[in-house]
Amino acid sequence: MTNPVLEGLAKARHSAVHLEMRDAYQPSDPEFIAWQNGKRLDPSDRSSWWRPFLDVVRETTERGVEMRRARIVSEPVTDYIRYEHDVTFPNVAAGELVRWLPRREAADIPLPGTDLWMFDGSAVLFTYFSGIGEVADREWRTEKAVVDLVKRAFETVWERATPHEEYEPV
Repeated sequence: MTNPVLEGLAKARHSAVHLEMRDAYQPSDPEFIAWQNGKRLDPSDRSSWWRPFLDVVRETTERGVEMRRARIVSEPVTDYIRYEHDVTFPNVAAGELVRWLPRREAADIPLPGTDLWMFDGSAVLFTYFSGIGEVADREWRTEKAVVDLVKRAFETVWERATPHEEYEPV
């Protein structure tokens, strides 16, 4: 089975943006469970945290594609968001730009109904989740109205959001 995110990144020429809006994903993820049990990544031990997706991020950004991820989060944050914040430094090290926006600061932004990736400002990959945060389905959309909504929403979120290095989960 192919991975549509990896396909989108492989084809991207200029930009790849990722909007995340859930407060928890995949509660059965072994890495999240290990983090809950005290496992922390050691920034000085790259071999312990580098993973195949980071190779994709680095390859994508090195060929000139700007990768940006914005996360809209409820505050106080969930344990899952604390985990995400704690393990985001590898994405940044690989070349991805990441920002965080408290949900209360996004209340007046017209947003799509689910998380997404948008590639080169022309193709949107929506990800649909089950109630507990497992990926249920994905859907590509290219209609101008959909793409325009996503562009406006993402750029507004990005402008308001705090860079990863400055955001402290509340």
